[in-house]
Amino acid sequence: MLDDSEISLLRPPVVTIRAAKSRDLPELNEMIRMLAAHHGDAAAITPDQLERDLFGPVPWITALVAESDDGLLGYAILVPLYRAQDGQRGMDLHHLFVRDGHRSHGIGQHLVDRARETARKAGCGYLSVSAATGNVLAHRFYEQMDFKPRPVTGMRYLQALA
Repeated sequence: MLDDSEISLLRPPVVTIRAAKSRDLPELNEMIRMLAAHHGDAAAITPDQLERDLFGPVPWITALVAESDDGLLGYAILVPLYRAQDGQRGMDLHHLFVRDGHRSHGIGQHLVDRARETARKAGCGYLSVSAATGNVLAHRFYEQMDFKPRPVTGMRYLQALA
């Protein structure tokens, strides 16, 4: 028979999904770096840039965090979108991340649910997300969450402004 300490190791932590706060910046920045590294990228973001974009005079993004007694376990970043031809607001689920050891406990699903709620409250008619071509686990996850795959057409161009 298992004792209470062994049972608590098997049970996922109680998690709260909430909007990010200033005090979350160091852990949030760390998780952004972890996600970038997972994809083979180097993250150049700093806590100051994150603070500017979340809480500055013109907030650019919305961040949701999954928190337990152990700290932040995951996050989602939302960025506004617009379909001018339809006059329709949308939201891009730009990042979704759950720390190793806490995946497959429903935290990602709770973050997506709160992202949907946040987008609806902002007057959005859709939530979009993308996943790398070879990331089959992400594809399955999003499809199980009722996202519909859409073909990507055309090229996206970038011009540095600085």
